[in-house]
Amino acid sequence: MKLWLETRQVLDQLGALHREGRRAALATVVRVRGSAYRHEGAKLLVPESGEVTGNVSGGCLEEDVREVAQRVIRSGIPERRSYCGGANEIAAWDLGVGCEGEVEILIEPCTTDRTAERALIAAEEAFVVVTRADATDAPGEPERRVLSGADAEPWRATGKSGLQRHDGHEYFVDVLEPPPRLLIVSAGDDARHLARIATDVGFRVVVADRRPGLLARDRFPASVRLVESDAARLTERLVLDPDSFAVVMTHHFADDTAYLRALLPSPVRYLGVLGPRQRTERILGILRQDGPVDESRIFGPVGLDIGTDGAEQVALAVIAEILAVRSGRRPRSLRERRAPIHAHAE
Repeated sequence: MKLWLETRQVLDQLGALHREGRRAALATVVRVRGSAYRHEGAKLLVPESGEVTGNVSGGCLEEDVREVAQRVIRSGIPERRSYCGGANEIAAWDLGVGCEGEVEILIEPCTTDRTAERALIAAEEAFVVVTRADATDAPGEPERRVLSGADAEPWRATGKSGLQRHDGHEYFVDVLEPPPRLLIVSAGDDARHLARIATDVGFRVVVADRRPGLLARDRFPASVRLVESDAARLTERLVLDPDSFAVVMTHHFADDTAYLRALLPSPVRYLGVLGPRQRTERILGILRQDGPVDESRIFGPVGLDIGTDGAEQVALAVIAEILAVRSGRRPRSLRERRAPIHAHAE
Protein backbone atom coordinates (compact mmCIF):
# COMPACT_ATOMS: atom_id res chain seq x y z
CA MET A 1 0.00 0.00 0.00
CA LYS A 2 2.79 2.40 0.92
CA LEU A 3 4.64 1.46 -2.26
CA TRP A 4 2.15 3.24 -4.54
CA LEU A 5 2.30 6.49 -2.54
CA GLU A 6 6.09 6.42 -2.32
CA THR A 7 6.50 5.62 -6.02
CA ARG A 8 4.22 8.51 -6.94
CA GLN A 9 6.25 10.90 -4.79
CA VAL A 10 9.54 9.62 -6.23
CA LEU A 11 8.32 9.90 -9.84
CA ASP A 12 6.88 13.38 -9.29
CA GLN A 13 10.21 14.55 -7.88
CA LEU A 14 12.11 12.83 -10.68
CA GLY A 15 9.97 14.68 -13.22
CA ALA A 16 10.74 17.98 -11.50
CA LEU A 17 14.49 17.23 -11.46
CA HIS A 18 14.42 16.28 -15.13
CA ARG A 19 12.71 19.56 -16.07
CA GLU A 20 15.39 21.45 -14.15
CA GLY A 21 18.15 19.53 -15.89
CA ARG A 22 19.41 17.99 -12.64
CA ARG A 23 20.81 14.47 -12.47
CA ALA A 24 19.69 11.80 -9.99
CA ALA A 25 20.02 8.14 -9.07
CA LEU A 26 17.30 5.80 -7.89
CA ALA A 27 17.89 3.17 -5.20
CA THR A 28 15.36 0.31 -5.05
CA VAL A 29 15.15 -2.60 -2.62
CA VAL A 30 15.18 -5.66 -4.90
CA ARG A 31 15.54 -8.50 -2.41
CA VAL A 32 14.95 -9.05 1.33
CA ARG A 33 15.99 -12.15 3.22
CA GLY A 34 14.77 -12.46 6.79
CA SER A 35 13.22 -9.49 8.55
CA ALA A 36 13.78 -5.95 7.27
CA TYR A 37 12.23 -2.54 7.84
CA ARG A 38 11.28 -2.05 4.17
CA HIS A 39 10.15 -4.56 1.58
CA GLU A 40 10.98 -5.10 -2.09
CA GLY A 41 10.08 -2.05 -4.15
CA ALA A 42 10.95 0.55 -1.52
CA LYS A 43 12.67 3.49 -3.20
CA LEU A 44 15.07 6.33 -2.46
CA LEU A 45 15.62 9.04 -5.07
CA VAL A 46 18.96 10.80 -4.64
CA PRO A 47 19.59 14.00 -6.66
CA GLU A 48 23.09 15.28 -7.32
CA SER A 49 22.22 18.10 -4.92
CA GLY A 50 19.27 18.69 -2.64
CA GLU A 51 16.96 16.58 -0.50
CA VAL A 52 16.26 12.90 -1.10
CA THR A 53 12.78 11.45 -1.59
CA GLY A 54 11.62 8.13 -0.10
CA ASN A 55 13.59 5.64 1.98
CA VAL A 56 14.99 2.12 1.80
CA SER A 57 15.35 1.43 5.53
CA GLY A 58 14.50 2.90 8.90
CA GLY A 59 17.29 5.43 8.41
CA CYS A 60 20.25 3.11 8.98
CA LEU A 61 21.16 2.52 5.33
CA GLU A 62 20.42 5.87 3.80
CA GLU A 63 23.82 7.48 4.39
CA ASP A 64 25.72 4.70 2.63
CA VAL A 65 23.17 4.44 -0.16
CA ARG A 66 23.41 8.19 -0.77
CA GLU A 67 27.18 7.89 -1.15
CA VAL A 68 26.82 5.04 -3.63
CA ALA A 69 24.13 7.00 -5.50
CA GLN A 70 26.43 9.98 -5.91
CA ARG A 71 29.07 7.67 -7.40
CA VAL A 72 26.46 6.23 -9.76
CA ILE A 73 25.44 9.74 -10.85
CA ARG A 74 29.08 10.58 -11.66
CA SER A 75 29.92 7.30 -13.41
CA GLY A 76 26.54 6.57 -14.98
CA ILE A 77 27.04 2.89 -14.12
CA PRO A 78 24.41 1.06 -11.99
CA GLU A 79 25.49 -0.73 -8.82
CA ARG A 80 23.88 -3.50 -6.78
CA ARG A 81 24.69 -3.55 -3.07
CA SER A 82 24.00 -6.09 -0.32
CA TYR A 83 23.61 -5.17 3.35
CA CYS A 84 23.17 -7.46 6.33
CA GLY A 85 23.36 -7.25 10.12
CA GLY A 86 26.84 -8.78 10.35
CA ALA A 87 28.48 -7.22 7.30
CA ASN A 88 31.58 -5.06 7.77
CA GLU A 89 29.97 -2.39 5.60
CA ILE A 90 27.30 -1.69 8.15
CA ALA A 91 27.95 -3.71 11.28
CA ALA A 92 25.75 -1.48 13.43
CA TRP A 93 22.54 -2.33 11.62
CA ASP A 94 20.54 -5.21 13.04
CA LEU A 95 18.10 -6.10 10.28
CA GLY A 96 16.38 -8.92 12.10
CA VAL A 97 17.29 -11.61 14.62
CA GLY A 98 21.08 -11.81 14.85
CA CYS A 99 22.45 -11.70 11.28
CA GLU A 100 19.42 -13.21 9.56
CA GLY A 101 18.35 -10.00 7.82
CA GLU A 102 19.77 -9.10 4.40
CA VAL A 103 18.75 -6.42 1.95
CA GLU A 104 19.87 -6.02 -1.66
CA ILE A 105 19.55 -2.63 -3.32
CA LEU A 106 19.86 -1.67 -6.99
CA ILE A 107 21.15 1.88 -7.50
CA GLU A 108 20.72 3.11 -11.06
CA PRO A 109 21.19 6.44 -12.88
CA CYS A 110 18.00 8.20 -13.97
CA THR A 111 18.34 9.72 -17.42
CA THR A 112 14.61 9.92 -18.27
CA ASP A 113 11.61 11.36 -16.44
CA ARG A 114 9.67 8.05 -16.65
CA THR A 115 6.58 9.54 -18.22
CA ALA A 116 4.86 6.18 -18.75
CA GLU A 117 4.94 5.25 -15.07
CA ARG A 118 3.71 8.68 -14.04
CA ALA A 119 0.80 8.48 -16.47
CA LEU A 120 -0.28 5.06 -15.16
CA ILE A 121 -0.16 6.26 -11.56
CA ALA A 122 -2.20 9.35 -12.47
CA ALA A 123 -4.76 7.04 -14.10
CA GLU A 124 -4.73 4.77 -11.01
CA GLU A 125 -4.02 1.78 -13.23
CA ALA A 126 -2.15 -1.29 -12.00
CA PHE A 127 1.14 -1.97 -13.76
CA VAL A 128 4.57 -3.56 -13.42
CA VAL A 129 8.05 -2.22 -14.14
CA VAL A 130 10.49 -4.93 -15.23
CA THR A 131 14.13 -3.88 -14.77
CA ARG A 132 17.21 -5.88 -15.72
CA ALA A 133 18.97 -6.42 -12.37
CA ASP A 134 22.05 -8.40 -13.38
CA ALA A 135 23.63 -5.91 -15.81
CA THR A 136 25.57 -3.50 -13.63
CA ASP A 137 28.75 -3.13 -15.68
CA ALA A 138 27.59 -0.86 -18.49
CA PRO A 139 26.74 2.85 -18.30
CA GLY A 140 23.16 4.07 -18.56
CA GLU A 141 19.83 2.99 -17.14
CA PRO A 142 19.31 -0.79 -17.06
CA GLU A 143 16.90 -2.28 -19.58
CA ARG A 144 13.39 -1.45 -18.33
CA ARG A 145 9.88 -2.24 -19.53
CA VAL A 146 6.62 -0.75 -18.26
CA LEU A 147 3.70 -3.16 -18.68
CA SER A 148 0.00 -2.95 -17.86
CA GLY A 149 -3.10 -5.00 -18.51
CA ALA A 150 -2.62 -8.41 -20.13
CA ASP A 151 1.03 -7.64 -20.93
CA ALA A 152 1.79 -7.47 -17.21
CA GLU A 153 0.14 -10.74 -16.22
CA PRO A 154 3.08 -13.11 -16.93
CA TRP A 155 5.26 -11.02 -14.59
CA ARG A 156 2.86 -10.63 -11.69
CA ALA A 157 2.10 -14.25 -10.81
CA THR A 158 3.17 -13.81 -7.17
CA GLY A 159 1.36 -10.49 -6.76
CA LYS A 160 4.41 -9.00 -5.04
CA SER A 161 7.53 -7.16 -6.12
CA GLY A 162 10.70 -9.26 -6.33
CA LEU A 163 13.48 -10.77 -8.43
CA GLN A 164 12.58 -13.20 -11.21
CA ARG A 165 14.68 -15.15 -13.71
CA HIS A 166 13.69 -15.22 -17.39
CA ASP A 167 15.71 -16.42 -20.37
CA GLY A 168 18.88 -16.68 -18.31
CA HIS A 169 18.69 -13.14 -16.93
CA GLU A 170 17.59 -11.74 -13.57
CA TYR A 171 14.94 -9.02 -13.51
CA PHE A 172 13.42 -6.98 -10.73
CA VAL A 173 9.65 -6.93 -11.14
CA ASP A 174 8.07 -3.97 -9.39
CA VAL A 175 4.36 -4.72 -8.95
CA LEU A 176 2.33 -1.56 -8.42
CA GLU A 177 -1.31 -1.81 -7.43
CA PRO A 178 -3.50 1.19 -6.59
CA PRO A 179 -3.99 1.24 -2.80
CA PRO A 180 -7.41 0.81 -1.18
CA ARG A 181 -9.83 3.69 -0.98
CA LEU A 182 -10.89 5.21 2.29
CA LEU A 183 -14.19 7.06 2.08
CA ILE A 184 -14.63 9.63 4.84
CA VAL A 185 -18.25 10.74 5.05
CA SER A 186 -17.82 14.23 6.48
CA ALA A 187 -15.71 17.25 5.69
CA GLY A 188 -15.80 18.53 9.26
CA ASP A 189 -12.76 19.62 11.21
CA ASP A 190 -12.08 16.21 12.77
CA ALA A 191 -12.34 14.56 9.34
CA ARG A 192 -9.39 16.68 8.19
CA HIS A 193 -7.08 14.87 10.64
CA LEU A 194 -8.31 11.48 9.49
CA ALA A 195 -7.84 12.43 5.83
CA ARG A 196 -4.29 13.66 6.46
CA ILE A 197 -3.14 10.57 8.36
CA ALA A 198 -4.83 8.21 5.90
CA THR A 199 -3.11 9.96 3.01
CA ASP A 200 0.26 9.76 4.77
CA VAL A 201 0.01 5.98 5.21
CA GLY A 202 -0.96 5.42 1.58
CA PHE A 203 -4.77 5.29 1.22
CA ARG A 204 -6.54 6.88 -1.72
CA VAL A 205 -8.80 9.16 0.28
CA VAL A 206 -12.24 10.40 -0.76
CA VAL A 207 -14.10 12.93 1.39
CA ALA A 208 -17.85 13.20 0.79
CA ASP A 209 -20.23 15.72 2.32
CA ARG A 210 -23.51 17.36 1.38
CA ARG A 211 -22.20 20.73 2.69
CA PRO A 212 -20.24 22.43 -0.12
CA GLY A 213 -18.83 25.09 2.19
CA LEU A 214 -16.74 22.49 4.01
CA LEU A 215 -15.33 20.96 0.84
CA ALA A 216 -12.77 23.72 0.30
CA ARG A 217 -9.65 22.52 -1.48
CA ASP A 218 -7.29 24.17 0.99
CA ARG A 219 -8.74 22.22 3.93
CA PHE A 220 -7.45 18.83 2.77
CA PRO A 221 -4.27 17.30 1.30
CA ALA A 222 -3.93 17.87 -2.43
CA SER A 223 -4.37 14.17 -3.31
CA VAL A 224 -7.73 13.87 -1.50
CA ARG A 225 -10.75 13.70 -3.80
CA LEU A 226 -13.62 15.91 -2.63
CA VAL A 227 -17.17 14.89 -3.50
CA GLU A 228 -20.30 16.91 -2.78
CA SER A 229 -23.08 14.39 -2.26
CA ASP A 230 -26.01 13.59 -0.05
CA ALA A 231 -26.74 10.01 0.94
CA ALA A 232 -29.12 9.40 -1.97
CA ARG A 233 -26.41 10.02 -4.61
CA LEU A 234 -23.38 8.75 -2.72
CA THR A 235 -22.87 5.32 -4.28
CA GLU A 236 -23.68 6.66 -7.75
CA ARG A 237 -20.75 9.07 -7.59
CA LEU A 238 -18.15 6.69 -6.17
CA VAL A 239 -16.49 3.43 -7.17
CA LEU A 240 -16.37 1.19 -4.09
CA ASP A 241 -14.98 -2.35 -4.09
CA PRO A 242 -14.36 -5.09 -1.49
CA ASP A 243 -10.98 -3.52 -0.64
CA SER A 244 -12.58 -0.16 0.20
CA PHE A 245 -13.11 1.25 3.68
CA ALA A 246 -15.54 3.88 4.91
CA VAL A 247 -15.97 5.98 8.06
CA VAL A 248 -19.24 7.81 8.70
CA MET A 249 -18.66 10.77 11.02
CA THR A 250 -20.95 13.71 10.24
CA HIS A 251 -21.97 14.18 13.93
CA HIS A 252 -25.55 14.45 12.64
CA PHE A 253 -27.75 11.52 13.62
CA ALA A 254 -30.09 11.63 10.61
CA ASP A 255 -27.23 12.11 8.15
CA ASP A 256 -25.18 9.29 9.67
CA THR A 257 -28.21 7.01 9.45
CA ALA A 258 -28.88 7.92 5.82
CA TYR A 259 -25.25 7.56 4.73
CA LEU A 260 -24.85 4.22 6.51
CA ARG A 261 -28.07 2.99 4.88
CA ALA A 262 -26.64 3.94 1.49
CA LEU A 263 -23.34 2.16 2.16
CA LEU A 264 -24.74 -1.11 3.53
CA PRO A 265 -25.52 -2.61 0.07
CA SER A 266 -22.02 -1.71 -1.18
CA PRO A 267 -19.11 -4.20 -1.09
CA VAL A 268 -17.12 -2.01 1.35
CA ARG A 269 -15.40 -4.34 3.83
CA TYR A 270 -15.27 -1.90 6.77
CA LEU A 271 -17.94 0.56 7.88
CA GLY A 272 -16.79 2.70 10.79
CA VAL A 273 -19.28 4.82 12.70
CA LEU A 274 -18.07 7.63 14.95
CA GLY A 275 -19.84 8.10 18.24
CA PRO A 276 -20.88 6.23 21.40
CA ARG A 277 -22.01 2.62 21.21
CA GLN A 278 -25.54 3.51 22.27
CA ARG A 279 -25.85 5.98 19.38
CA THR A 280 -24.64 3.38 16.87
CA GLU A 281 -27.12 0.87 18.26
CA ARG A 282 -29.93 3.38 17.73
CA ILE A 283 -28.87 3.82 14.10
CA LEU A 284 -28.70 0.06 13.57
CA GLY A 285 -32.11 -0.34 15.18
CA ILE A 286 -33.55 1.95 12.53
CA LEU A 287 -31.73 0.20 9.71
CA ARG A 288 -32.85 -3.25 10.90
CA GLN A 289 -36.39 -2.17 10.11
CA ASP A 290 -35.39 -2.16 6.43
CA GLY A 291 -34.19 -5.76 6.61
CA PRO A 292 -31.22 -7.85 7.85
CA VAL A 293 -28.01 -5.92 8.53
CA ASP A 294 -24.56 -7.48 8.15
CA GLU A 295 -23.10 -6.13 11.38
CA SER A 296 -19.76 -7.94 10.96
CA ARG A 297 -18.60 -5.05 8.74
CA ILE A 298 -19.74 -2.33 11.14
CA PHE A 299 -17.22 -0.92 13.60
CA GLY A 300 -18.88 1.40 16.06
CA PRO A 301 -17.56 3.01 18.09
CA VAL A 302 -14.88 3.28 15.41
CA GLY A 303 -11.18 2.86 16.26
CA LEU A 304 -8.94 0.90 18.60
CA ASP A 305 -9.23 1.25 22.35
CA ILE A 306 -5.99 3.13 23.01
CA GLY A 307 -7.30 5.89 25.27
CA THR A 308 -7.77 8.83 22.91
CA ASP A 309 -8.16 12.52 23.66
CA GLY A 310 -8.85 14.82 20.74
CA ALA A 311 -9.45 14.48 17.03
CA GLU A 312 -5.82 13.72 16.16
CA GLN A 313 -5.65 10.74 18.50
CA VAL A 314 -9.06 9.48 17.39
CA ALA A 315 -7.81 9.58 13.79
CA LEU A 316 -4.75 7.52 14.78
CA ALA A 317 -6.98 4.96 16.51
CA VAL A 318 -9.23 4.70 13.45
CA ILE A 319 -6.37 4.23 10.96
CA ALA A 320 -4.73 1.66 13.24
CA GLU A 321 -7.97 -0.35 13.34
CA ILE A 322 -8.42 -0.17 9.56
CA LEU A 323 -4.85 -1.36 8.98
CA ALA A 324 -5.38 -4.25 11.39
CA VAL A 325 -8.60 -5.27 9.64
CA ARG A 326 -6.94 -5.07 6.23
CA SER A 327 -3.98 -7.22 7.28
CA GLY A 328 -6.16 -9.69 9.17
CA ARG A 329 -4.31 -9.14 12.43
CA ARG A 330 -5.66 -8.98 15.95
CA PRO A 331 -4.49 -5.66 17.41
CA ARG A 332 -2.07 -6.18 20.28
CA SER A 333 1.26 -4.96 21.56
CA LEU A 334 4.20 -5.92 19.35
CA ARG A 335 5.99 -7.34 22.37
CA GLU A 336 3.38 -10.15 22.30
CA ARG A 337 4.17 -10.99 18.67
CA ARG A 338 6.56 -13.90 18.13
CA ALA A 339 6.81 -13.65 14.33
CA PRO A 340 9.14 -11.04 12.77
CA ILE A 341 7.47 -7.66 13.08
CA HIS A 342 8.41 -6.64 9.55
CA ALA A 343 7.24 -9.82 7.84
CA HIS A 344 5.22 -9.14 4.69
CA ALA A 345 1.74 -7.85 5.49
CA GLU A 346 1.10 -5.63 2.52
